Amino acid sequence: MNIRQAEPRDAAAVADIWNHIIRDTAATFSTLEKTEADLIADFAAKRAEGKAFLVAEEAGEVTGFATYFQFRGGPGYRHTMEHTIHIAPRARGCGLGRDLMAAIEDHARAAGVHSLFAGVSGDNPSGVGFHAALGYREIARLPEVGRKFDRWMDLVLMQKIL
Repeated sequence: MNIRQAEPRDAAAVADIWNHIIRDTAATFSTLEKTEADLIADFAAKRAEGKAFLVAEEAGEVTGFATYFQFRGGPGYRHTMEHTIHIAPRARGCGLGRDLMAAIEDHARAAGVHSLFAGVSGDNPSGVGFHAALGYREIARLPEVGRKFDRWMDLVLMQKIL
């Protein structure tokens, strides 16, 4: 497995992984699918900002990705980031998520990030467990702040001090 910065050629594969999560799961509250053009722009913006948009590649195929972005606007939050990580269904359960998280945390730490957040859907207990196993601590549960599939869902905020 190779973990590297995303390149424009990865946009279709990242879109396939992410759009499946958006369409078919409650792991994200978003209902807006990602386009290749939007992802290519995001890859470039992350590079320009000194942030990472990493992909995991196995046998020439993108099987997961992770990225991070400022948790809230304004200069006072410049050392606090939130991350996103998604793994293709066929690649789950073999350590890829742990490897991607280690890489994104290493990159964030080197960029001066002090605190990394995960916003996990309350309807995604495996996501909560995954982050807890990596040392993230649940610091808040915001009841019924997300709505998808005609129901209200909780948001679990988890934090790790890097």
